[in-house]
Amino acid sequence: MTTHRNTFRALALALAGALFAACDKNTVQELPFEPLLSTRVKFFNFGVNAPQVNFYADQQKMTAVQSGTGSEATTGVAYGSVGNGNAYSQLAAGAYTLTGRIAATTDKDLPIATVNATIADGKYYSFYMSGFYNTTTKTVDAFVVEDPVTPPADYSVAYVRLVNTISNATHPLILYAQYTTGDTTRFDTLTAGVPYQGVTTFATIPTGVYNLFARYQDSTANKISRTGVSLLGGHLYTVGTRGDITITSTTATNRPFLDNTTNW
Repeated sequence: MTTHRNTFRALALALAGALFAACDKNTVQELPFEPLLSTRVKFFNFGVNAPQVNFYADQQKMTAVQSGTGSEATTGVAYGSVGNGNAYSQLAAGAYTLTGRIAATTDKDLPIATVNATIADGKYYSFYMSGFYNTTTKTVDAFVVEDPVTPPADYSVAYVRLVNTISNATHPLILYAQYTTGDTTRFDTLTAGVPYQGVTTFATIPTGVYNLFARYQDSTANKISRTGVSLLGGHLYTVGTRGDITITSTTATNRPFLDNTTNW
């Protein structure tokens, strides 16, 4: 009888510990076994010089950095990064105030990026912090785009689109892809010109490893380049421009950059 009683106590303590751990401020879900929601949102910190943030939908935290102390982490999604390890977050359909809030101890939870958006049932979205962080007003631009994520109609090609988050690009940007095999080089125009906070539809391109370039309209000069990008058949990719278009350094953190994110 004593053995059974001790076993019961051990199980009770283990359960209590698990429940306590579930109350960690870093958690982004209320229940461990809540039903899956049909709507998804990705969160990008592409605001140049912006601090690390946690993203929220109203008062619900959507992204977080794990803490082993039981206290909320003072780090969040850094510039150039995507929340939750590049995964979509679940969200019920409805109207929301989406915010990026400072994760650090100083100005903790201060909203620096805000978008009011209606999230439709069964659809996918991406929230982008964009442009340049204003250290005086402690604000940065932000916008939301719909991600038309559906099973590909053709698994022999890749699907690519462009989102432009560079506010000091003086003209819309066009995305090009260069593919070389043996003595053959193919140069494809993937998009029309994309203004700041603009987005294109998905274009198809054969599977391969490409060099990607972004140029101003009516220009043959590459404003941004990225080499060796693998585009796999049956996958959807969003290429996002970010950074300061005036920087020419190839190593600076805020240099103009082509980010490649998988949507499917």
